[in-house]
Amino acid sequence: MPELVRLYIRQVLIGICLAIVFTGLLLWLDVAHLRHLVLADRAGWVAVVMLVVFNSIVFGGVQFAMTIMGLAERDDRPRGPKAPVTGGVAGTDPAKVRVAAGR
Repeated sequence: MPELVRLYIRQVLIGICLAIVFTGLLLWLDVAHLRHLVLADRAGWVAVVMLVVFNSIVFGGVQFAMTIMGLAERDDRPRGPKAPVTGGVAGTDPAKVRVAAGR
């Protein structure tokens, strides 16, 4: 199995675990009276399954994206407005301009 597929499966499994923990915390802390809604209805388990499935998709995707972006090569060049200009057309020396000042 290719390394990228193994990486994806591992990140999806981590996402599923995070979704189960997150849904458990939602029910345990009774956020927006969700625990009451789930326990008061006979089909409340469907809502719990949907929460786990959809949160698994979200958390798995975020986990995979963070891992893939973390694999990028590190670029240690300085960034920002004070970073030195390298290459380009104009070069790095400022141009000398004469200005006539009138009195």
